[in-house]
Amino acid sequence: MKLIDAVVKKAVAYLSVQRYDPVAQPANFERLRHEIRPCDVVLVEGNSHIANVIRTVTQSRWSHAALYIGRLHDVEDPVARRKIKEVFDAQPDTQLVVESELGFGTVIRPLNVYQNRPMRLCRPKLVGYSDAQVVLSQAISRLGTDYDLRQILDLARLMMPWSIMPRKFRSTLFGWQPGQYTRTVCSTMIAEAFGTIKYPILPLVKKLDHGELRLFQRNPRLTVPADFDYSPYFDIIKFPYIDLEQSSNQHYKGLPWHGDIELTIEESKQWVAIDAFAPGEQRHARRPTRSNH
Repeated sequence: MKLIDAVVKKAVAYLSVQRYDPVAQPANFERLRHEIRPCDVVLVEGNSHIANVIRTVTQSRWSHAALYIGRLHDVEDPVARRKIKEVFDAQPDTQLVVESELGFGTVIRPLNVYQNRPMRLCRPKLVGYSDAQVVLSQAISRLGTDYDLRQILDLARLMMPWSIMPRKFRSTLFGWQPGQYTRTVCSTMIAEAFGTIKYPILPLVKKLDHGELRLFQRNPRLTVPADFDYSPYFDIIKFPYIDLEQSSNQHYKGLPWHGDIELTIEESKQWVAIDAFAPGEQRHARRPTRSNH
């Protein structure tokens, strides 16, 4: 068992380490942290090995989702507040998220751990204060739950053609056994929390013969971070690093386009100077320098 545990720990460490990403465009964190509200879903673009697996499986840039719970005093339920204090020594002004992460399970972390990553807020529409508190309490109740790596593998298997997959390797996502749900992943934990107030994410809509509609909640174990982005029941709020409204003349023409800065070889494969698009002119990109990363 000790050998297996050691191998698992090394595998988790390998999958979890964040690598340098020269093309990542971080969000304007100062604006985001002032405008975020409890119960907002925070989408994050990671660049670890497991993040790349999730992006490949879900065909989306978003590899992680966290639920913003606010500061400690924003959590009304005393039991939930006490549970937060037991696992995280937060200062009164620390902005917190609850999330499920590989290698850590379901944990509380400060929002600012993602300040240098691309981020997006998904805000559930029409959710009042009392229902938001129910969602937060449910998510906080999952603290300590292990991360379910097998669920990621199941999602990958689920997307493969059924006919070519041997039965013993087929997805077990729909298998249900009492007492088995002691593990979770980031988006599943959040979907289950919203399920407690019967809030739709991407429900199945069935139309009866006489025209009446019925909804069916999606299996939360099939929920991926991008579902909150795609859902019509969440408002999408973006915080670009350079905002049009904060440019010199509050217009896209006031953006600081400059083509006199050298790009690395990797960057030059994806970007060119804006002057290259000037009509009637022949522009040549400056020779890129080698990246030190």
